[in-house]
Amino acid sequence: MPRSGAEARQRLRQAALELYRERGFDGTTTAEIAARAGVNERTFFRHFPDKREVLFDGEADLRAELTQSVAEAPGGLPPFDVLFYAFRKAARILEASRPYTEPRLEIIAATPALRERELAKNASLTEACAEALRQRGVADRLADLAAQTGWAAFHHALQAWIDDPSQSVYEHLSQAFDDLRALSAASSG
Repeated sequence: MPRSGAEARQRLRQAALELYRERGFDGTTTAEIAARAGVNERTFFRHFPDKREVLFDGEADLRAELTQSVAEAPGGLPPFDVLFYAFRKAARILEASRPYTEPRLEIIAATPALRERELAKNASLTEACAEALRQRGVADRLADLAAQTGWAAFHHALQAWIDDPSQSVYEHLSQAFDDLRALSAASSG
């Protein structure tokens, strides 16, 4: 039996990931996840409202890291550079948890209900980034556009990292933002 709430939460995350890979998301119940983790189903629901949320655990931490990093970015940076600064810091969290991140993304990609949930979570995180930019004085329209475009580049970099782990998330993120700048420069010329 896990001795702490954090340990139980981690075991539930790992058990869910294993079961989703073995049986698929739809073929797994919360009772099975709890049993695999060595806890009862009530403990599962103390940590997660449903079996989808196990895969999105850490969203609040990611949101906090992103918004704090946007706020702490050096003054005078244009919005894309502020986002690059924030995404670079957030990428460290994902890189540190690669053994969980990679299969998690595969499970989400294979499950329509999870893809839908991911889209909603991404929209919420994008809005948090836009609001953080607005708090730095970026105009609404530009904050929204920068956040949406930056979030797309962040996701592009994460997928590139999954496909090519020989480079760090930072290297893929740098390439994605360099590509955005090149696209922008090409379109204005």
